[in-house]
Amino acid sequence: MFSINKPSFQLLEKSLDASSMRQRVIANNIANVDTPYFKRSTVNFESLLQQQMSEPMQIQGKRSDPRHFVFGTSSQQIEPQITVDQSSIMNNNLNNVDIDTEMSEMAKNQLTYNTEIQQVTHDIKQMRTAISGGK
Repeated sequence: MFSINKPSFQLLEKSLDASSMRQRVIANNIANVDTPYFKRSTVNFESLLQQQMSEPMQIQGKRSDPRHFVFGTSSQQIEPQITVDQSSIMNNNLNNVDIDTEMSEMAKNQLTYNTEIQQVTHDIKQMRTAISGGK
């Protein structure tokens, strides 16, 4: 049975949050392409997710009351992180934004976001079908 409380759906929600944040960061980089001393930023999410998924699986307890102890870990705790690239220089004004790289990253991010939205739409349609009895 489908549930929006399932870890897979919550992970998809976090992925959408990361894609949305990445879009804002890339747009900010593009807007500051000619700003002296501006350093480009990136969003780190997929590598954090991969790192957590490669760790041995741990059991997470379900809390039915806020007074219960929390134990175990879950993928819902992963949050996208913004990092600033201080190490490179692209222009004479010490700016490190490459417009071609940013535009290709924006296109890649748009494709990722569209795929994630299609998956959410598919999952919700499945839930509607189950609720309505296939009608």
